[in-house]
Parts: sequence; C-alpha cells; structure tokens
Amino acid sequence: MKIYSKEQIYEADKNTLAKESIESINLMERAGGYAFQWIHKRLNGGPVKIKIFCGIGNNGGDGLVIARNLIEYGYEVTTYVVNYSDKRSADFLKAYDSLKNKAKDWPILIKSEDDFPSINADDLVIDALFGIGYNRPANKWVQNIFDRINKSRAYILSIDMASGLYMDAIPAEDEIVIHPTMVLTFQTPKLIFFLPQTGKYVQNWEVLDIGLDKEYLTKTETDVELINKTEARQMYKHREKYTHKGTYGHSVIVGGSYGKMGAVILSSSACLRSGSGLVTAYIPQFGVNILQTALPEVMVATDKQNGKCFEEIDFDFDADVIGIGIGMGTEMDTVRAFKSFLTKNEKPLVIDADGLNILAKNPKFLELLPKETILTPHPKELQRLIGEWKDDFDKLKKTAQFAKDHNLIVVLKGAHTITIQDFKFYINNTGNPGMATGGAGDVLTGVITGLLSQKYNPLEAAIFGVYLHGKAGDIAVNQTSYEGLTAGDIVQFLGKAYLDLFAQENPEQQKGN
Repeated sequence: MKIYSKEQIYEADKNTLAKESIESINLMERAGGYAFQWIHKRLNGGPVKIKIFCGIGNNGGDGLVIARNLIEYGYEVTTYVVNYSDKRSADFLKAYDSLKNKAKDWPILIKSEDDFPSINADDLVIDALFGIGYNRPANKWVQNIFDRINKSRAYILSIDMASGLYMDAIPAEDEIVIHPTMVLTFQTPKLIFFLPQTGKYVQNWEVLDIGLDKEYLTKTETDVELINKTEARQMYKHREKYTHKGTYGHSVIVGGSYGKMGAVILSSSACLRSGSGLVTAYIPQFGVNILQTALPEVMVATDKQNGKCFEEIDFDFDADVIGIGIGMGTEMDTVRAFKSFLTKNEKPLVIDADGLNILAKNPKFLELLPKETILTPHPKELQRLIGEWKDDFDKLKKTAQFAKDHNLIVVLKGAHTITIQDFKFYINNTGNPGMATGGAGDVLTGVITGLLSQKYNPLEAAIFGVYLHGKAGDIAVNQTSYEGLTAGDIVQFLGKAYLDLFAQENPEQQKGN
C-alpha cells in the first residue's frame, strides 16, 4: 500500500476531477458520503447524540456533508462551525448551503471559547476541523477547543486527519492535538500515523476508498509504502517438492559472551523457524554445552580460545549468510576479532546489537561491509551510529542518508519498524506493545538471516522478516497478553505467521492498530 504525500493527494484529486469531468464539490460529496455510510453502518439508527465540529475549509465541508446525510436518516445531530477566519473554501460554502436547505436547525457558529457547547461522555463527536492542509498552529482559543473535546471522554471520530496534526511536521510541545478514538482517512493512510511523535495521537485508523483516479495512484511512485499481508504474501517464496536442506541455505549466527548466550539461542532458533536449511551458531568455547543442550537442531562452532568473549571470528566451513553481533560484547579482543572478520568476509551480513555498537565506535569499519548489509538498530543504537536528530522526520532523513552513503539497508526497530534503502521507507504494520521485551531483536536478526539464506534478496528479507516477526508476536499475544509475551514466544509462533499469509482475508477495509 502506497503512502502518498500531501502534494500527491492534491494531484490525485485534480486527476480525478479531470478524468471524471466532475466538480470538486462532487468529490466532497463522495468523501463525506462514504464517511456517513461507515458511521450509519455502525450506529444503525441508534439513539446517540452526535456533535459535529467543522472547520471552514474542505475538511469542514466534509463534515457538513456527513451532517446532512445523518440528519436525513433521522439522527439527532448538532453541527458547529468553528469560525477561526473570515475565509471559507468555495466547496465549504456549497456544502453549507446544502445543509441549510435540509436541516431544521442551522449550524451553530463558534466565534470564541465562550461559545463552546457542553459534551457528554456518551455523545459521538465528529472532528472535521482541519485536514491535510493544516500547516500552522491554530489560534489558541481553537486549540483550547481541541483540549475540551479531548477531555470530554466522548467517542471522537476524526475525518481524514486528527485536527492539530500536520502531514509533514511534528507539532511543538505546547501545541494541542485532538486525540481521536478513530480516524477515517481518505484513500491512503498518512505517514504521521506511524511515527512515534505523531502516531501516539492516533489510536485507530481506517482507510475509506473514495475513488480517486486509480491510474494516477498506480503509476505514481511514492517514497513510503505500508507493508500489510497483501504485500508480504507477494514476497513469499513457495517451496518445491524436490528440494533438500542445502536448497535453503546455511546460516551462521555469530554472537554470545559470558551471561549472554540466550541471545544466540533465540537468534539461532528464529533462523531455523524462518526456514534456513542449516544453522550453525559460532560462539565462544564456553557456550558449547549451553547451545547443544538448548538447540539440538543447530550445529555449533567456536573460536579457538577459551575466554568469556570472542578473541577471533574465523571458521573454515562455507556459509551462505551470517548474522552477527547478538550478545557479542564490545571488549577490545572482540573488536579486533570483528575487524579481522570484516576484512576477510564476502558473505551477506545482518548486523545487530553489539555489532552495531562496535561500528558506531569504529566508523571506518563501515567501509568493510558488503553492499546491502542489513543493520537492525533500535533507537539508541541508531543514535550512536548517526548522531542526534531534531524530530522523527529528521531521523528518517538522516538514517536514509546514512544508508545511502554506505550502501546499506537499515531496519529501524520500533512500534512500526521502518526498513530504509535508497531513500525509500517501508513501514511495517504488524507487531504490538508486548514485543517490547528483551530478546525480541535477537529473534528478528535470526528471521532476516534465515530468509537471506533462502535466496530472498536483502531488501525482501528485511521487509518480509520484519512482517513475519511482528505477525508472530500478534498471534502469540492472543495467548500470552502483552505483559506475558516473551521473545521465545515470538519464535514459537513464526510457523503460524507463515500459515497466516494464506488465511482467509478479513472482508473489512484495511485498518490501523
């Protein structure tokens, strides 16, 4: 699913109007009509009091269309127009006149905070104040209205965007944003739904297809894509009958140090569960009994020393792909061993955890990485690699530049993990808060490594691996709870994540978390 910029959405509107030979008010009627249908389907004529707060631009016009349709179907609706400016969009005025012709009670004008009505907790509030054109903070009295809506404890339904959010910027700390229970967003989700600083305002979202020009949407390239089941399923490589373990590659997981052997167990077992034909754990000598007891399916190789960390990383067998860094430590002996390994290695790499920390302290090592090496940092590890950032948009820009400069793929872990290559951003839409637990990242390293061994290309392995990892967590959490979910549970449910790829689709529209 492509995620379009504000400018691309406006262009899609223009193309739709031209191709269908319709006026812009007709597109507003269509968008508002689909939003009404969504609401009506769920309320089914129920006796709820609906308060609709409209701005004076096109988002407000959408709200007026919704109000008119609700009134025609007998709902108890009170419509308010927040008069924050003397300017009105042309289509807002047309929708306003149409509502006045149908409604017994005309919209109530709010000129200041003093005009603001009371809201009960059992009311339905529809926020149609500001849409994707919001580009500067609203007047303080208008923001205070946002605040009073938030404090009402009513169900809040925002149309297209939550008022107070920008499409391409982060609100300042003192700005107020409406916190909707649900956002009905038109045609495409918005990037800000998935960034930590803005996504926190959007509890749930659902896309309404309002019929924008499909030819334009299909042909237009976007910098951002959302990865759901449909996209993940297209990446899946079916297995042929006449194959063997060698067909699916030999993965090596390099890591572990005293007290951190569990990381290698998790990563190696995830590598197996993701489908790697063979898996070898390369570890310090003292961990042999631990690994062979915990994972009989995994082969074990060691360095030649008998210390508590790596003093060399050198194996004499062939591997197809190497995942390295989990639980490895950053002792000087390990740093020297890591550099020596990178100097000789030509195999595809996935680097995580202490491997990333070593790179951050020794940036010249980046020159030794094979092209399209996959790095999987959490935010702190990313900060060590690229430095500080101003906000989430700046973080994405700097990460993309870092990946471009070094010909890397960066998997930026988080609530919506983002895979980045060549200034393209692939946002994952699986996963849940229960996965904020120690070892979950080690599992992801194993999954991606296992996919690379099966001849997925690096970008596919990263994107598909992140999806499977999150989906396994989603399936597991239904049995464990958020609090009870462990990294080992994610491993155990990887098989069901694969099975889910071809499970029957939910007939409803694409939804957010």
